[in-house]
Amino acid sequence: MNIRDIHVAGLTGATPEGGWSNELQPSDSVHTLVAVTTDEGLTGVGSVFTAAALVRAAVEVMEPLWRGETALEPERVSETLRQHTFWMGRGGSITHAISGIDIALWDLFGQATGQPVGRLLGGRYRDRVRPYASLLMDRPEPLRDRLLRLRDAGFRAFKIGWGPFGRVSRDVDEAIVRAARDAVGPDSILMVDAGASDGFWSQGYTWALRTAAMLASYEVTWFEEPLNPDALQDFVALRREATVPIAGGEVLTRRQSFQPWIDSGALDIVQPDVTKVGGLSEMRRIGWAAEDHGIRLIPHGWNTAVGLAADLQLASALPGTDLVEHISGSPYVDDIVDGGWRLDDEGMLAISDAPGLGVQLDHDALRCYLTDPLPLGR
Repeated sequence: MNIRDIHVAGLTGATPEGGWSNELQPSDSVHTLVAVTTDEGLTGVGSVFTAAALVRAAVEVMEPLWRGETALEPERVSETLRQHTFWMGRGGSITHAISGIDIALWDLFGQATGQPVGRLLGGRYRDRVRPYASLLMDRPEPLRDRLLRLRDAGFRAFKIGWGPFGRVSRDVDEAIVRAARDAVGPDSILMVDAGASDGFWSQGYTWALRTAAMLASYEVTWFEEPLNPDALQDFVALRREATVPIAGGEVLTRRQSFQPWIDSGALDIVQPDVTKVGGLSEMRRIGWAAEDHGIRLIPHGWNTAVGLAADLQLASALPGTDLVEHISGSPYVDDIVDGGWRLDDEGMLAISDAPGLGVQLDHDALRCYLTDPLPLGR
């Protein structure tokens, strides 16, 4: 079974706010789907956290490397793409595009073998996982209302991020966290994301250490991106001194970029994004490297339903990955899946044991958001 073609289509019209200083509009496209078709009629689907124009250009540049390749060896094919494109930059849009191709190839491998991707990644440690509802911070009152609605919908884990946090005052920061904890209750999991990869982030180590102490008093499970994403030594010092676990890594790509952070003990939780880091092949390698150092991999999942499906399969195959991120209210996550996502009575998501990624996309819903036709094949 060989690769016949790779099709690219951006998602637009409902792009969710990201909390960034230079905010996106719904008409902007930062999430792209790819479909890898084969000479035997099967199609695999992947997702990329990059604008469609960049993905399309990267796929075109790499065409001599992928066209006619076997569709049943995702890790080797993806590594071949990486090894032969180093001169165009290691870790940028080329790597992002490889992520989507890699996810699609794992989807194809699962379909061809009749197995869920998680089993092909090494075996299933779990058949369900807890999703945490991920939403942007707001003033305390509207944030409390949103969290209450999500709790009523069945979520028992929550992450609040970006918005005014660390950008207005200490009092505002604590008022937001207090309102969130009051809304979700003492028994729910609560995480806080400062979003320090935002443009021109102004806070440093002293702010992060003081804020970590405040978050610990509200029993926050982890403090995410509290420092500039290049401040490795500050992260090392913060993890050593903070009384709350430290998380980060969503902006890093390639397993080699994660190694210094893992080796130096900079993080308690490492958070690669499968739609940017190089796909499931890279995520698995990073996950086991983290596991060997006593660090948990919890995927960054601010992307699409296809990204979430990939994260679920990875969560089944890594013993420490017991949470996945779910963007609350994003049509690219909730609307494009046939039947939607269903939480059980304990707020858990089932991990499909169907062949491939195990997600059935709603073709009619997708047509509302795709910039170009995509041969999804199912």
